[in-house]
Amino acid sequence: MSKKNNVQPISICWLRRDLRLEDHAALYHALKSGYPVLAVFIFDPNILDRLENKKDARVDFIHQQLVKLNQQLTEKGSQLLVKFQTPQKAWEEIIGDFEIKAVYTNHDYEPYARKRDQQIADFLTQNGIAFHTYKDQVVFDKGEVQKADGTPYTVFTPYYKQWRLKLNPFYLKPYPTAKYFKNLYQISEPSEKEKCSLPSLEAIGFSSSGAKFPPVNFKEKLDGYEKYRDYPAKNATTKLGLHLRFGTVSIREVVSEALAQKADKWVSELAWREFYMMILWHFPKTVNTSFKPDYDKINWRNNEKEFELWCKGQTGYPLVDAGMRELNATGFMHNRVRMVVASFLCKHLLIDWRWGEAYFAEKLLDYEQASNVGGWQWACGSGNDAAPYFRVFNPELQLKKFDPKMEYVFKWAPEYKSALLPIPIVEHEFARKRVLEVYKKALNEKAS
Repeated sequence: MSKKNNVQPISICWLRRDLRLEDHAALYHALKSGYPVLAVFIFDPNILDRLENKKDARVDFIHQQLVKLNQQLTEKGSQLLVKFQTPQKAWEEIIGDFEIKAVYTNHDYEPYARKRDQQIADFLTQNGIAFHTYKDQVVFDKGEVQKADGTPYTVFTPYYKQWRLKLNPFYLKPYPTAKYFKNLYQISEPSEKEKCSLPSLEAIGFSSSGAKFPPVNFKEKLDGYEKYRDYPAKNATTKLGLHLRFGTVSIREVVSEALAQKADKWVSELAWREFYMMILWHFPKTVNTSFKPDYDKINWRNNEKEFELWCKGQTGYPLVDAGMRELNATGFMHNRVRMVVASFLCKHLLIDWRWGEAYFAEKLLDYEQASNVGGWQWACGSGNDAAPYFRVFNPELQLKKFDPKMEYVFKWAPEYKSALLPIPIVEHEFARKRVLEVYKKALNEKAS
C-alpha cells in the first residue's frame, strides 16, 4: 500500500459486531468527519484461537457478511480493509500505511472487548489519533436506564418499566449513512486494491461450515409471537439473535417494527437482552462468578459422564434430549427449551452452570456473552432476578404443556417413538429433593 506521506488524511470506521452499512452510528459519524472514510475489520487471533471447531459456523457467517460488505463498498469505489492479526499489531500496520485523523467504532460491553478497546484507544492517542466510540447495538446502554440514586437496576421489571418510559422516537431514529457514502475512501491504485483484498476462510485457519443461516424476516413473525413463542414445534420465533449478535440488522429498526406491530412481548425480550448487557457492563465479574455470591458455595457434583450425556442429548428426558440434539445439529435451540435444559443440568444433575454456559458458548450461533451468562445464572438461581432456588423445572410437565404431541421431540430425538424408551439418568423427585438439600446447605452457610 502507498506510504503514509503519499496518501490523504482519512478517518477509519472499525467494524466489529455491526456488519452493515445502513443505520450505523460509528460509520455515520466517520462519514461526517470531513475526511474520506476507510472501513476496517480485524480477525482477532485472541478470539479465533479459542475456537476448537475450525468449521465454526459463526466465523463462516462473519466471513460471508464481510464478502457482502466488500461488494457493497466496491460498488461505491471503496473497499473493506481486513486484517488477520491481534488488534495491536493490526493497528500498528494501519497507522504505518495511512495518515489517520480519527478512528470511529461502536461500544462493546464484554470484558475482553472493553480491555481491547482501552488498549487500542491508548495506543492511538499516543500516536495523535482520536478514538471515538458510539452506542449502536442497544437502544439504551451503560447508565441511560438506572435508579433515581444513579445505581443500576438489578431486577428486570422495574428496569423494563423505566426502559419503556424513556423510549421515544428520538432513540429509534436511524442514522442516514447512505446520504454520505460519497465520503468513503476511494481506492483506485492496483496495489491498494490488492492489499485490501479479503482473505479466504482458509487463510484465517477455518473452512466452510455448510450451515444454513436464518434470514432477516422478523417482520412476518411478530403477529403470532406472543401466542406461539413457547411451543418449540411451531416456527414462531424470529431467530434474529444471530443478526443482532453481529449487527447485520439495526436494533433501532427492529424495535421500531415491533412497536409498530404492537408486539409488546417481543419488545420485552429485546429489553431483556439490553438488561443483561448492562448487568455485564456494571458487574463484569459475573462472567465467572455468581451474581449472588452465596451460590458459589454450592457443592456441585460435576459428574463428567452425566455432563457428556447431557451434551449428547442422552438423558432419558425427551424435551431435554431433543433440545440438545437441535443445538448440536443446527447451532440453535428454542428459548423455552433452553430454560428447561439449563435447569436440568444445574438442578437435576447438580452440574455447575459455568459448564453449561461454556458448552452453549461453543455451540450457539447467536451466542452473546451477556445473555448467555445471564440466562444460565437465571436458570441456576444465582443470577439477578433469577428463579428462586426451590423452583425446579419438571421436564415431563414442560413437555406435556409445550410439546403435547411430541412433534418437536420426534423431530430431534426420534427414538422416543419407540415402545422401548430410554431410561432417565436420574429420577425427577429424587433429583428435586437432592438439589434442594444441597442448595439449602450452601445458602444457609455463613462465611467463615
